[in-house]
Amino acid sequence: MHDLLFLIPALPLAGFLFLVFFGKRLGEPLAGWLATGAVGSAFLATVAVFVDLVGKSSHERALTQTLFTWLPVGGLKVDVGFLADPLSVTMLLFVTGIATLIHLYAIGYMHGDPRFSKFFVYLNLFVFSMIMLVLGDNLLLTFLGWEGVGACSYFLISFWHEVDANASAGKKAFVTNRIGDFGFMVAIFFTFQSLGTLNYHGIVAASPTLATTTATAIAAMLFLGAAGKSAQLPLYVWLPDAMAGPTPVSALIHAATMVTAGVYLLTRMNPILALSASWVPWLIAIVGAATALFAATIAVAQNDIKKVLAYSTVSQLGYMFLAVGSGAYVAAIFHMVTHAFFKALMFLGSGSVIHGMEDEQDMRRMGGLFKVMKVTSVTFIIGFLAIAGIIPFAGFWSKDEILLSAFGKSPVLWVAGLVTAILTAFYMGRQVFMVFFGEPKWDRPLEEAVPDLHAERAESGVHPGHGVGPNEAIHPHESGWKMTLPLVVLAGFATVAGGLNLPLFDRTKFLEHWLEPVVELGERHVHQSTATTVTLAMVALAGAIAGILGAAAIYLGKKRELAKKVEQPVLARGWLYDSTITAFMGGPGRKAFDAVAWFDRTVIDGAVNGVATGIGSGSGQARRTQSGYVRNYALGLAIGAVVIAGLLISKAVY
Repeated sequence: MHDLLFLIPALPLAGFLFLVFFGKRLGEPLAGWLATGAVGSAFLATVAVFVDLVGKSSHERALTQTLFTWLPVGGLKVDVGFLADPLSVTMLLFVTGIATLIHLYAIGYMHGDPRFSKFFVYLNLFVFSMIMLVLGDNLLLTFLGWEGVGACSYFLISFWHEVDANASAGKKAFVTNRIGDFGFMVAIFFTFQSLGTLNYHGIVAASPTLATTTATAIAAMLFLGAAGKSAQLPLYVWLPDAMAGPTPVSALIHAATMVTAGVYLLTRMNPILALSASWVPWLIAIVGAATALFAATIAVAQNDIKKVLAYSTVSQLGYMFLAVGSGAYVAAIFHMVTHAFFKALMFLGSGSVIHGMEDEQDMRRMGGLFKVMKVTSVTFIIGFLAIAGIIPFAGFWSKDEILLSAFGKSPVLWVAGLVTAILTAFYMGRQVFMVFFGEPKWDRPLEEAVPDLHAERAESGVHPGHGVGPNEAIHPHESGWKMTLPLVVLAGFATVAGGLNLPLFDRTKFLEHWLEPVVELGERHVHQSTATTVTLAMVALAGAIAGILGAAAIYLGKKRELAKKVEQPVLARGWLYDSTITAFMGGPGRKAFDAVAWFDRTVIDGAVNGVATGIGSGSGQARRTQSGYVRNYALGLAIGAVVIAGLLISKAVY
């Protein structure tokens, strides 16, 4: 199979190129089916590679293929080559598999959109870029894919760019990610300077020669890059706004694939992190725990169905960083896989709700949808139980592994993770009860159903458009099979994916044994007694149940006053973090930038231009002495001779 690795990225690339030239001619739905087929074929190729690797011994599970030399410059030689090992294949399986389901879903979701074929052009390009990020055998090729998914993210978030807010959201994501990209680039420079290679195998082989200071610098810069791409504090602000894109984009890029690239990068470079100073893993763990808790508190007060899931994604990514900082790379990848299933499921489920509710995204306009959207409701609830950490769903097993690792590193980190888990169960329960149960708010005009919401929209001048349903009564309906089939498949995986790494016996820890050759240098094994492990798991489960019951008591019990106390305005506005940045950038920040621009224009450019003007003026004056007349030059020679003679005579006399 090592000779056929190129097929995995080549198939989505071929789909992208074909749609660029012939997409409009194919039109709807053929363009969508072709794109889906290209990604589905890449998934089948990945499955074939996986089967090939399974048949090998643990330390032989690495297939490589070099296509050509990309950069032969002095001591720097970078190939376009692919590395298929347990880590990259694990990523590729769920990236291509979930991407195939989302492409199928998008055929139904984007029905009637005038830019239907262009949407699938971007989707195929994104999948190609993500595959290059994961499959590249060196840091520079990974960075190429890293930048590719960033560019595609910009295209897809601002796909409906006619609305200013959508265009701004795309620019915000692009600019914020550039901050993280700076860290990744510096890490690449440091790595080549210190090790003389960017190839992953070469990095692992040469890493023992690294000084602690150098390893620390590389690890810190890698963390900065990962924090930008995976939306960690303080760079998380782009992801909630990224919900402006079509829902398949939210599911594909901002739940299952792109945002996990930071976790993948840190796991891939785990030998470097293991050699770094102890404060780097602590920093990663603390930032992860803080991000998880911070985003969870904001999610409890959001009313947009996709914004709840957006902040939930930020929170769950924080969990993964907590695992990485605790040295639990297997737990981080385990949660990455289970999260991909249940979060993609819930994003697609929210898209089904929005589609059936005539573009309404405000949960205060919903309620009682279980009666009319049975498939969407049941599958969404399965995703909710998985993310809430209810046994036996997938999220229980992966989240429990992270909490156990956090407890081994610091009880304080464990408490932060536990509180986050309780809040997760609460705000996801709140979402389920507001959307699928309770009194319907869609069967009458908005002003009658939710007067506060109607007044709020009237005051803010919000007009019906994407994300805001009609003011008259809405007639919700179940989505078609192209949208519900992916929901059913993802619901199945969200139920059973915990079986990938059951902690019951050593032989049931399949993912741990599978990833061992890649993470063995950095993995920190936690040795807790069975009693401690079971107790911690039961405490987390009890907390999740308590969170769900609390949400049911408030939102099914119609305790509006208590709900208002929970949904504090400061939480609804994200602790004012985003607005503070906006105010600074639009006020003192803009003035500071204007001052820098004035200084550059007036002082720096003024000095340069002044020197040039002075030299030009002096040259002009000097040029007058060059008249071109021989008599003038002769006169000059005579005067010069007299001056020299005078100097010689004066020296002879004195």
